Amino acid sequence: MEKAIKKSWPFFVLPTLGAFIIGFIVPFAMGIWLSFCEFTTVTDAKFVGFSNYVKVFKDTVFLHSFWYTALFAVVSLIVINVIAFLLAMALTRKMRGTNVFRTIFFMPNLIGGIVLGYIWQLIFDGILQQYNTALKLNEWFGFWGLVILVAWQQIGYMMIIYIAGLQAIPDSVMEASQIDGANSVQKLFRVTIPMMMPSITICMFLSITNGFKLFDQNLSLTAGQPMKMSEMMALNIYNTFYGSVGYEGVGQAKAVIFFLVVIGIGLWQLKATRSKEVQQ
Repeated sequence: MEKAIKKSWPFFVLPTLGAFIIGFIVPFAMGIWLSFCEFTTVTDAKFVGFSNYVKVFKDTVFLHSFWYTALFAVVSLIVINVIAFLLAMALTRKMRGTNVFRTIFFMPNLIGGIVLGYIWQLIFDGILQQYNTALKLNEWFGFWGLVILVAWQQIGYMMIIYIAGLQAIPDSVMEASQIDGANSVQKLFRVTIPMMMPSITICMFLSITNGFKLFDQNLSLTAGQPMKMSEMMALNIYNTFYGSVGYEGVGQAKAVIFFLVVIGIGLWQLKATRSKEVQQ
């Protein structure tokens, strides 16, 4: 069997590797190169050095979108994971209809972000109309609207991961803590949460990276209004690249910076939470 695997592995690995190089490595390398160029198409790229990056850091709209996105990522991270964890705790107790509730909470994750954005825009504007205002008239209305929308969409998905983590905790550990006299709060913070750190690591990573990468919900809910004040990083990059002739290189430079920010924050978060994981 091992000899057959050694002989045939190139037939399975090389096509996938070739597709990965053509579909990811080459475009990624070209994207980095184009961030140092002025171009309208790939064939007329002209090297201009770091001038695109200089323009990026002089762009006050982009800097605002960065801090706006960072704040959104932190707030949505807390809201989504706290509520998802509490729901997972509730739905792992012995009660009737838990499977039905799990399905109901998970269903919003199956709806596309563009559709959700337009639906929630109608809901929010219907409410705000009673106060003679609208979602797109205030950047903070848009901010909290996005938090509510994304939380409603993603809580069910994170809840499923937390449920799997809770169910993986050995019963013997919980019984031992109870015998030792631990109360409910002590069991939660000293047993349950430490034992669930792998699930917490995954959920936090998904939440924070999704928060930074948010695009379609932002586009359909507020489209960056008013005056691009509710524009997040992904939407800002899109508008720069496709909405401003001659700024394609600047948009590409923003995309490279965006990539480095998301990767850096994601790796830092993984390192911070994995260090707290308990070896079972």
